[in-house]
Amino acid sequence: MANEQHIRDRPSLVLGIETSCDETAAAVVLREPDGAGRILSSIVRTQWEQHRPFGGVVPEIAARAHVECLDLIVRDALREADAGLDDLTAVAATTGPGLIGGLIVGAITGKALALARGLPFIAVHHLEAHALTVGLTEGVRPPYLLLLVSGGHTQLLIVHGVGVYERLGTTIDDALGEAFDKTAKLLGLGLPGGPAVEKLAQRGDPRRFDLPRPMLGREEPHFSFAGLKTAVRRTAEKLTPLSEQDAADIAASFQAAVAASVADRCARAMELTVARLDPLAPRRFVVAGGVAANTQLRAALSELAAARGFSFHAPPVSLCGDNAAMIAWAGAERLAEGLTDQLDAKVRPRWPLDLNAAPAIGAGVKA
Repeated sequence: MANEQHIRDRPSLVLGIETSCDETAAAVVLREPDGAGRILSSIVRTQWEQHRPFGGVVPEIAARAHVECLDLIVRDALREADAGLDDLTAVAATTGPGLIGGLIVGAITGKALALARGLPFIAVHHLEAHALTVGLTEGVRPPYLLLLVSGGHTQLLIVHGVGVYERLGTTIDDALGEAFDKTAKLLGLGLPGGPAVEKLAQRGDPRRFDLPRPMLGREEPHFSFAGLKTAVRRTAEKLTPLSEQDAADIAASFQAAVAASVADRCARAMELTVARLDPLAPRRFVVAGGVAANTQLRAALSELAAARGFSFHAPPVSLCGDNAAMIAWAGAERLAEGLTDQLDAKVRPRWPLDLNAAPAIGAGVKA
């Protein structure tokens, strides 16, 4: 306890490394003793051009791309932060969930740097990093309700504290980001799919096609997007060849269906959160993950939060997608709690955030 108190009573400078999928990233974050955070540098290199010919992320190509540039990105992050390795308090790296090849590259690099400088190493859960980002950007502290929406995960959780998560709902089939990507591919749009669909939808009529709103009114706040994807495909097939307006209307109708479905599921999760938290606890609703950058979804959820008496919080768009600033911050938060890892910490391609959550039928590894 005395050692933990000593850690909390001094500023910490943490290098974060993120290589869980197709972004290679490094960042340096400062955490003050009072819990305030500041990003000193954040470098992100995307790999879309390497993967574009294949229509999606190829794990081996992603891993090789991380190897080719990670050391340079770490160097640039330290330089931008005006810091050297000897100035660091700790090194944090994503160790799961994600593509195993990329996770290995980042974890080995982080461990090597920690070993070389005798620094603590923190193995960061990628989803925990998304969950805690609002602490860095807005100073929002747990507890709060979290909607985590990304390419691989769609979950509703109560964030009770650092390392303490209670899953309320999850997708029983596809993640929302995956549904956006598949819709984009169907409509002949580029990658990444989410921004491409959102841009096209701005020119479309969201009322033209009556697409399904999956899971409305269900007791458990789970999600399902497979049926919506199928409805989009069938709608497009009936109109083939698609005109530009047809495609825009499908995109707009898809987004409207997503917003309505997600808002309904979040409303149910808010009811559960109010029942499970202390009556005096602040009502806070946080949205994080890559799909949290979608402006229509943000608007719908912000409106829902206001109607239900919750404050609404979301990271800036630049920190919604995968980045290393969130990894460094999660590392700093864990360090403040005295939570560090040995250098033999394993990478985990599959790693539920709430290990005690009851199985959701159909959810599989996305639980």
